[in-house]
Amino acid sequence: MKWNVYLSGEIHTDWREQIIQGCREADLPVEFTSAVTDHDASDAAGDVLGAESSHFWRDHKSAKVNAIRTKTQIERCDIAVVRFGDKYKQWNAAFDAGFCAALGKPYITLHSADIIHPLKEVDSAAMAWAQTPQQVIELLAYVINAK
Repeated sequence: MKWNVYLSGEIHTDWREQIIQGCREADLPVEFTSAVTDHDASDAAGDVLGAESSHFWRDHKSAKVNAIRTKTQIERCDIAVVRFGDKYKQWNAAFDAGFCAALGKPYITLHSADIIHPLKEVDSAAMAWAQTPQQVIELLAYVINAK
């Protein structure tokens, strides 16, 4: 079986690349999907539908266009990894975690210990909490290979 792992959340560090590379090195049968990680492209996703004079409506249209991708990929994934970084608040990641929980999709949260409290509800629905990409790789190896 090839596992489909959705990578959600923070876009300012290389955590995705670390997990992808680590899973390749471990020869895990994993395919990765993700939201658009180019911030400017994501913000402009709805621009093709016409210019908006209000930032609210531009963001609203782009969020809906981006949701076509994220909703579809989350529905198709076997497991999600939801990363919360320290620099920015990832409201979209919290939304993705809630969507996973509503669908009954297992997910792993990935964040440092200093934001445990604000993520208590998100973590309580997660199947695991990891603090490093290496821990995520090890969790995936165990889940996939039962070792």
